[in-house]
Amino acid sequence: MRTDVFAQRHIGITEDNISRMLKTVKAESIEQLIYETLPSDIRLKHPLGLPKALSENEYLSHLKKLSEKNKIFKTYIGLGYHESLVPSVIQRNILENPGWYTAYTPYQAEISQGRLEALLNFQSMICDLTGMELANASLLDESTAAAEAMTMLFDLRGREQKKNGSLKFFVSEEVLPQTLSLLQTRSTPLDIELVVGNHNEFQFSTEFYGALLQYPGKYGQVQDLSEFVAKAQKHDIKIAVAADILGLTMLVPPGEFGADVVVGTTQRFGIPLGYGGPHAAYFATKEAYKRDIPGRIIGLTKDMDGKPALRMALQTREQHIKRDKATSNICTAQVLLAVMAGMYAVYHGPKGLSYIANKVHASAITLASALEKLGIEQINTSFFDTITIKADASKVRPVAERNEVNFLYNNNGSISISLNEATSIHDLEQIVDIFAKSVGKDSIRIDSLSDQLAIEPNLRRTSPFLENPVFNSYRSETELMRYIKKLERKDLSLTHSMISLGSCTMKLNAASEMLPLSWAHWGNIHPFVPVDQAEGYQIVLKELEQHLSTITGFAATSLQPNSGAQGEYAGLMIIRAYHESRGEGHRNICLIPASAHGTNPASAVMAGMQVVVTKTDDRGNIDVADLEEKAELYKDRLSALMVTYPSTHGVFESSIKQITKIIHDNGGKVYMDGANMNAQVGLTNPGEIGADVCHLNLHKTFAIPHGGGGPGVGPICVSEELVDFLPGNPVIKTGGDKAITAISAAPWGSSLVCLISYGYIRMLGEKGLAQATKIAILNANYIKDRLSGKFDVLYTGEMGRAAHEMIIDCRPFKHKGIEVSDIAKRLMDYGFHAPTVSFPVAGTLMIEPTESESLAELDRFCNALLSIRQEIETSSADNPDNPLKNAPHTLEMVTNDSWDYPYTRRKAAFPLPYLHENKFWPSVRRVDDAYGDRNLICTCAPIEAYQEA
Repeated sequence: MRTDVFAQRHIGITEDNISRMLKTVKAESIEQLIYETLPSDIRLKHPLGLPKALSENEYLSHLKKLSEKNKIFKTYIGLGYHESLVPSVIQRNILENPGWYTAYTPYQAEISQGRLEALLNFQSMICDLTGMELANASLLDESTAAAEAMTMLFDLRGREQKKNGSLKFFVSEEVLPQTLSLLQTRSTPLDIELVVGNHNEFQFSTEFYGALLQYPGKYGQVQDLSEFVAKAQKHDIKIAVAADILGLTMLVPPGEFGADVVVGTTQRFGIPLGYGGPHAAYFATKEAYKRDIPGRIIGLTKDMDGKPALRMALQTREQHIKRDKATSNICTAQVLLAVMAGMYAVYHGPKGLSYIANKVHASAITLASALEKLGIEQINTSFFDTITIKADASKVRPVAERNEVNFLYNNNGSISISLNEATSIHDLEQIVDIFAKSVGKDSIRIDSLSDQLAIEPNLRRTSPFLENPVFNSYRSETELMRYIKKLERKDLSLTHSMISLGSCTMKLNAASEMLPLSWAHWGNIHPFVPVDQAEGYQIVLKELEQHLSTITGFAATSLQPNSGAQGEYAGLMIIRAYHESRGEGHRNICLIPASAHGTNPASAVMAGMQVVVTKTDDRGNIDVADLEEKAELYKDRLSALMVTYPSTHGVFESSIKQITKIIHDNGGKVYMDGANMNAQVGLTNPGEIGADVCHLNLHKTFAIPHGGGGPGVGPICVSEELVDFLPGNPVIKTGGDKAITAISAAPWGSSLVCLISYGYIRMLGEKGLAQATKIAILNANYIKDRLSGKFDVLYTGEMGRAAHEMIIDCRPFKHKGIEVSDIAKRLMDYGFHAPTVSFPVAGTLMIEPTESESLAELDRFCNALLSIRQEIETSSADNPDNPLKNAPHTLEMVTNDSWDYPYTRRKAAFPLPYLHENKFWPSVRRVDDAYGDRNLICTCAPIEAYQEA
């Protein structure tokens, strides 16, 4: 074995394993298996031409050199992004800890209690600081959160108003430019009219259903918004406020002056800038809107023993349930970043946050005072961290850049300076010196920070916050380290065992891919610095775009969408823009197969399209006759087909080229959902099958970790005729010549984690990427054949092969009283996370092993399922007191003095020998979802509140 070949470290199957596995799947070679799996007419005919693979050491050296091309200036641009100090205890124990970053979305609550508690902390923090009653567990960024607020308020009040012929949403001119751009994107397909103006001059009218205000404003002015909100309430206008999270420790929270929604970012709570992301946005609202709030909510419930437990609440609100009736397509949150931000508040507590905020505020006052002594006027009358001054940018900017300092140079001729927690007195003196030189005066020495306040008395916060014990108990690093570890131990992640979720591709997130995320030259760059200061990033991002375009067979790529669902939406908005550019804006029909993921129809509706569902046949494939009939029926209005390939059923449909031709012949475009690209890379691609645009889940196929439910990245790759429409950004130019407005806040989305996918491609190289795909397919077919005869596989290709995933049918066990959920919970006792439950077919498990798992792990997983199958045989619907119905079994349950079950403790907890060596214990018994939804508690309430509920 060559120790310098990354593919041999990433791919879990060795050459020695392959021959044994081929016997199981009855194939002479991997090439035969691939031939029997992929239709021959879509196989790639030529090499992709990707760069030669680098060893891990070569890659890290390469990335180090690129990082040094980035210029780390002191940056005071603001606009929602600020340098922050990541506490080392959080960086080491969460950001750099695979126990946290390799976990999956907490759909299986019993083995996710640690992450759920950390998210409950986050929600509690947000409710306290905003003064609102309910918060979700994070969104993608501040701008998309503001857009979600606009559409939620639209759903609450706007739809009824639309009947009256007027539908307007007011946006304060103080709103961040990237947010305004994103509001333009989201409002257009919904026919919402944006009205931008000075909120102090706003003429209240029943034509408006809602408004968005910025607090403080983009140039730092803090205004009293209470009068505006009071007038809006009289006119039944709903109010959203985008608020600075650190500023809310000093400013009256929007909930106290009547806001309906408060949104923002928690980036400055210990999250690296990362050239734009990932960062956790927040969204807080009134409890009355609990069934309308987008994203995930973590709530308290009880388990089978009546003890407190956490889980995701009110899931019937979500897109995977509501599909085309959904008001949002949100699928990915920013869990890892929300956990970090929440832990920042746990570590610092209310006094620590107040200290940081006061220091930032004092720094701004001190700087303003020093500049005024130089004769430079500061124009904000009330401010928190940002001052705006009248100065000649043409004189200031060259001096600032020579001193490696960035300010915000405004279009109105003023200059804004946003200070942050990392700003020191030395930094303030440097800023003063820059301005002194620009006006030809001597600089001013600063000995200490001002003890004055620049916030009007009526705007100062008086209410307490973060009073819960969790925010007042972990001041020392020792205590916080132990608290983080206590939560980590409650969560099953890839550090424990294979997570075989179909359509989610939980593969290795290699250490060499992850290490650079902690390097300062990648982490500490503001997304709006001049691009020549981010040369290293520009090289990586452009190369990654080129590699992804090559892999998909397309002409260009945009990395801006910061989740898969955002990528879907971006792709459809580009198709919409393309049709409009040709005078065919009336094309609004989107064909979607019945088996599609719930985000597909939700995204289509958000893009202003009308969803028409096409049938699937008995084999799970698209019913081509039905598709053709509907394509021809709607040929004058056909906009797009959304198709997943291989299908959601884990099959390479042989009719795919026929399908794409039908759509093109009828004037439509083909959008391919890239959720299953792990079965395509290096063997076929969306361009080859005839698609026009696809999104890729970098957090699936390209090795970005799921982080417990986010971050995700969902870039879009497009054909030549769609390149001009790739999304832009209002601050830094991106996108095509006819760019649609922004899809996410930052120009290149979550740039920092794109380093991971860049490393994955550069270290595997073309040969390694193709081998990874082949092994993923081999592993899936190996599991399928090992389970054969005990579990029915619902769908296979024409030669009996699965793609990279397969669906096993658990419905035949109902006569034994066993549901698919019982199998999912029992797998926890065997140390495994359940595969995807009841999607795309109710009562089934969708299994995807990926290429990273070893043969020993595949066998362990198969043995667990086969053991459970034997348990099903001995179960009876007449006697539900069995290991499956009682699963999962906790340590407390098994070690209890009494044991009243008709099977042994060993059978409950140690059904197979390997568990004696490495046992993972679920921390709660099966949770009661319905109880939690009836008695909604979504903050860190004391136990008494739970007991009263």
